[in-house]
Amino acid sequence: MIAPLPPDPICVRVNDAARMIGVGRTKLYELIATNQIEVVKLGKSTRVTTASLRALVTRLRA
Repeated sequence: MIAPLPPDPICVRVNDAARMIGVGRTKLYELIATNQIEVVKLGKSTRVTTASLRALVTRLRA
């Protein structure tokens, strides 16, 4: 029996988000500062929502 795949993450770490869209951390922080990508603070950690990453790519493709 094959185990079901885990669900896609709702948010990811900054390094992972940058890797997902093929940019560096500096560029990702620029996108965050200009409100093009949404983040969530969990204590001291910053997490990037995967929905905002998908939305960014969709906007850039249009």
